[in-house]
Amino acid sequence: MNSKEFHITGVEQLSEVSDYLLSMRDEADIIAFYGSMGAGKTTLIKNLCHKMGVTDEVNSPTFAIVNEYVTEEGESVYHFDFYRIKKLEEAYDIGYENYFDSGNLCLIEWPEMIEPLLPERYIRVDIRHGETDDERVILCQVVEE
Repeated sequence: MNSKEFHITGVEQLSEVSDYLLSMRDEADIIAFYGSMGAGKTTLIKNLCHKMGVTDEVNSPTFAIVNEYVTEEGESVYHFDFYRIKKLEEAYDIGYENYFDSGNLCLIEWPEMIEPLLPERYIRVDIRHGETDDERVILCQVVEE
């Protein structure tokens, strides 16, 4: 299984994580970001989108559930926030499968809320607080169910 762990102590180091995730694009189009509130999921997603050439403002789609961003090359990137999902039917209602099956990159915050809907193969990113307030430990791995 492809996996790599990063120890990050500053936002400027997120580029290394983003580069690694982009190098894994041929593994899967779905990246699921796990971590507690304030762990840095949205911050990493912003960095990743910036690296891909997204010029739109990247914000967590907490109320909209999904945001679409477009890269400079015209590629769509979908950013999901399933924090407010109460039941799986809500994901069906937004047509999640159209996004997941689009071949475009899908970045998912709070994937634990829709775990049964994740594809058999995806990239899992676990973000947790490190030993100091500004340290984050980020584990990236390909999951195959």
